[in-house]
Amino acid sequence: MPLNDVGAPPAATLVAARRQRRHVRTVVATVAILALLALIVIASLAVGSRPLAFPDVIAALFSERRDATGVIVHDLRLPRTLTALLVGSALGVAGVLIQAATRNPLADPGLLGVNAGAAVGIVVAIAFFGVGTASGYVWFAFVGAAAAATAVYLAARPSGRSGTVGLVLAGIALSACLSAVVRIITLADDDTFDSFRFWAVGSFERRDPGVALQLLPLAVVGLVLAVAVARGLDQLRLGADLARSLGVSPALVLVASGAAITLLCAVATSAAGPLAFIGLLVAHVVRRVGPADLRAQLPLAALAGATLTLASDVIGRVIAIPAEVEAGIVAAFLGAPLLLWLVLRKKTS
Repeated sequence: MPLNDVGAPPAATLVAARRQRRHVRTVVATVAILALLALIVIASLAVGSRPLAFPDVIAALFSERRDATGVIVHDLRLPRTLTALLVGSALGVAGVLIQAATRNPLADPGLLGVNAGAAVGIVVAIAFFGVGTASGYVWFAFVGAAAAATAVYLAARPSGRSGTVGLVLAGIALSACLSAVVRIITLADDDTFDSFRFWAVGSFERRDPGVALQLLPLAVVGLVLAVAVARGLDQLRLGADLARSLGVSPALVLVASGAAITLLCAVATSAAGPLAFIGLLVAHVVRRVGPADLRAQLPLAALAGATLTLASDVIGRVIAIPAEVEAGIVAAFLGAPLLLWLVLRKKTS
């Protein structure tokens, strides 16, 4: 005989109320992030060394005008804005995935050696192939990032440790080795160092319009793969044995998760350089305000990552007009205090 609301067990009532509160919180957070992102997109098109009025930006955005305002909006700031949105979305989703796959709340998209591998690719492109543009060395960065992540997985498999611990240790070890290689090459060649240091701080300045379009298909593949493995990662939280009883292959889920993380991190790092704290902070925020289901967290993570990344770029353009501070530096200044506040608040709650 079905239970009515009055006769429902107290535990079930509490669980239903908790789910309802989380759902409301998720909806409110999503609407707030969307509204904030829309404002930041307009600000990204308006601010810079030559500020533009918002009405002029809107008029130029939805027209084919080729005056000074139209050229600034369409040829300079719109590609930069789209690249920042792509990079932020990729980092946000990668941050949620890597913390779910490793079950480590301090895991960062750079944990698998992606940033270090991309750095080696950039240094090789500059020092040995004479590449000096973002559209030229983006594929070197991507190949380096993918190769580094693959090496981490291969090194972790025969370690005899649990999968997550082995990945963390292998990632740390490989990152240290690759960072040494980067320092050796850059210290031996001043020209390479001068070119590399602007990429290494993370920036969207002077990005070619074609960079985002070149990387978009790879980002889409990474996002689709992330959605596909999200359910398996949720089931792995219950334990490997129970996941197997539900028809889930833990090894396959971890390999597919690693492929998605590698694709997303490589896209972001090769397009803009290493951006610290974006994926780490987004994962913490999404867990606090988002749904418990990992697949439902991913859209919110993409929006939050895009918002934080683009906001870092806009703030960097505002605080040092007519010059600018790179987005990677601003993200570190924003992310470190916010992450510390989240950790301290969690401990005191």
